[in-house]
Amino acid sequence: MSKNVFVEGPISPEFIAESIAKHQSKHTIGAHNIFLGQVRADVIHDNTVVAIDYSAYKDMANEALYAIREKAFAKFDLTCMHIYHSLGVVKAGEICLFVFVSATRRKQVYEATEAIVNWIKTDVPIFGKEMFENDTFTWKQNT
Repeated sequence: MSKNVFVEGPISPEFIAESIAKHQSKHTIGAHNIFLGQVRADVIHDNTVVAIDYSAYKDMANEALYAIREKAFAKFDLTCMHIYHSLGVVKAGEICLFVFVSATRRKQVYEATEAIVNWIKTDVPIFGKEMFENDTFTWKQNT
């Protein structure tokens, strides 16, 4: 059963810290790995990105993220895995993606985190409108 992984606006450092703190009581975990996706101030055709406005087909995206979760647990020996992605406007320098993976050993978390982030980029219908300082925009290309 899928759950909503979306956060309105940027993902706060406090939210990330609270997520880490909640795992201190899980004594079988020996390793955590975190991926934080941050909005960059890219320059595209002489325009600087000031924010990205994220949108998604939420039901489809949540189902795709649930499938990624299932695939990750089947492929890697994980204890916990959490994915959070922003919707709405996230300014340059703010966090838009938070992937938190836990396991008994470090090798599993490194491999799983890389795979999960790549699957999110290729398999999940989340769209980003890169907003420029001159009030124009372009659609983000995942690379």
